[in-house]
Amino acid sequence: MPLPDLIEIVPLDTTPEAEITVPGSKSLTNRALLLAALAKGDVTLEGALWSEDTQVMVEGLRRLGYAIEVRPDPCEPGNRTLGVTGLGQAIPPGGTAEQPLELFVGNAGTAARFLTAFLCLGQGVYRLAGVPRMHERPQAALLGALRELGYLINSADDKLPITIHGTGPSAGSCRVNIGESSQFASALLLSAGLGQWQVGIDGERGAASPYVAMTTGLIEAFPSSGGCLAIEPDASGGSYFWAAGHILAADGGRPVTVARWPSCGWQIDADFPAKLPLTGALSRRDDLGDSIMTAITIAPLAKRPVRFTDLGRLRIQECERVEALRNGLAKCGAAVVEDGDTLDISPGALHGATIETHNDHRIAMCFATLGLKVPGIRIKNPACVRKTFPTFFQKLGSPAPRGLGATLLDEQGNRLEPDRLAAD
Repeated sequence: MPLPDLIEIVPLDTTPEAEITVPGSKSLTNRALLLAALAKGDVTLEGALWSEDTQVMVEGLRRLGYAIEVRPDPCEPGNRTLGVTGLGQAIPPGGTAEQPLELFVGNAGTAARFLTAFLCLGQGVYRLAGVPRMHERPQAALLGALRELGYLINSADDKLPITIHGTGPSAGSCRVNIGESSQFASALLLSAGLGQWQVGIDGERGAASPYVAMTTGLIEAFPSSGGCLAIEPDASGGSYFWAAGHILAADGGRPVTVARWPSCGWQIDADFPAKLPLTGALSRRDDLGDSIMTAITIAPLAKRPVRFTDLGRLRIQECERVEALRNGLAKCGAAVVEDGDTLDISPGALHGATIETHNDHRIAMCFATLGLKVPGIRIKNPACVRKTFPTFFQKLGSPAPRGLGATLLDEQGNRLEPDRLAAD
């Protein structure tokens, strides 16, 4: 049974003692899927996220001709064990100019960008398209770099939909600016080995960008001749539960923890617990990745004003996230001042409100977390969490210690049992 169109979160009366498991990293799963396709042998990905974003990557690779076996994960219902038969340099061929091979990427930026570079290494014509919001998201810097390498890519406005004329590996060099998205560089680096490309990276810290560093680290560690790779839990998804424990604990303790918390340094959001309680200033560029949205949402509950800087990239993701966060908090009574790509948030009393999620999974999860403390928070279109965390609301509503034991209501005020809370 699908999630209702609206869910109300009832604040918890007591602080739960819980250790939550969260699904695998979306960023690592989609990178690993592409590297597994390029491997010279069978690769098993354990703990791989199974969500809308990773499913479109799996289906895209299957449509190209890759064999991918999907098995349940006994430790986490939001994960799967994926068995990928790598084909090495044999990128499956595309179609013709008249009949391109069509691939759908939804609103998955990783799938859209990674496949764009990957398909240049095939032979034939491929067409990538997604949902309307994906057609608004930037792609120009990546397309420019691939054209610099000699590939023909047709697009009306340097955004999706695009038509890629694959001509195989072609040694060369290019530069890419990642001011709008580090995924541009990651897309090139994932395929650079086979493509024989030399990639220069400009903007937003260049090769030191956290997600670029994740890509290079994964490439170095990947079993490219076949083998097994364990995907670590998603730190961005785990931030909601660290935040929940923080705002619910009266003594500053940590009653809620996340199991198997990442420690290898690949995910910038693994630093989130160390940022609690919130300091006076946090930067999206330097301090946190997607979890800065979690910090922004709980900032009105902090004991001091907090300034959030370098938020520009949030404006061109699943929705205009700076605006969505500011408006949602303002509806709850928060004092929020927007100045360029900076938000200044002051402590203050909050009240309930109905939150428009703009079909953005992170807006839904951020404000649902706030609802564990603030009465009357109602989340519209909660099923949008299927993009990266389909079991999120189940973990809010399941009994401790595996969940938070919260009460979640539908629009008529009926309590939703945990088995009704999966965003399938």
